[in-house]
Amino acid sequence: MSEKPFEGQTALVTGASRGIGAATARALAAAGAHVVLTGRDTRALEEVEEAVFQAGGSATIAPVDLVEPDGIARLATAISQRWGKLDILVINAAIMPELTSVADIDQKALNKALTTNVLATQALIANFDPLLRKSGDARVIGMTTTVAQEPRAFWGAYGATKAAFEVLLDCYAQETGNVTKIRVAIVNPGATRTAMRARAYPGEDPASVKPPEAVAGRLVALLGERFATGHRETVNQPR
Repeated sequence: MSEKPFEGQTALVTGASRGIGAATARALAAAGAHVVLTGRDTRALEEVEEAVFQAGGSATIAPVDLVEPDGIARLATAISQRWGKLDILVINAAIMPELTSVADIDQKALNKALTTNVLATQALIANFDPLLRKSGDARVIGMTTTVAQEPRAFWGAYGATKAAFEVLLDCYAQETGNVTKIRVAIVNPGATRTAMRARAYPGEDPASVKPPEAVAGRLVALLGERFATGHRETVNQPR
């Protein structure tokens, strides 16, 4: 297999400023893709972009707040004008509200999570579907969580938004599966050393869970496989 199997392909990674998103962006660039890095933290995106350049890869930063009206549409227009298509879309950005009982969920925080985790996902699909259809091998990967499928006390707000996120991607996979070359996968990264994980498990030893690079490596490998649309998997802890 070529050392750069994604050469000539354009990838968009949301939430690319840190954690799994940043690691995935670096791994995709190392595999030859030109990676568009999106997120809210411009300085952090610039650091990821510089790391990609230092490693011999190619990337472009596109700071976008997914809750901003028309931000996703402007991004799609810019990518269309520059590259004309999109080969890989990794929907990684997400917000986890404070862990609390359903009775005590803060409505403002829930609305923000719904906007980022659900409404922005629909907007990404709506705006990038035309560009994905122009690719000869378009792949969409959505990053999920265990609590979307296995509800857990005090995780109701986050779990509900990610369950809705999964439904959108599953439906999109079914709607495009027989009429386009777009393939959709939903991936649960499992326990991973991220800032979100640290917030949820403040007493956990970070060294006890896998680094973001382990998830990124599996995502890049999956993107190179002929997986069937609607594919699901969980990235297990390396032994």
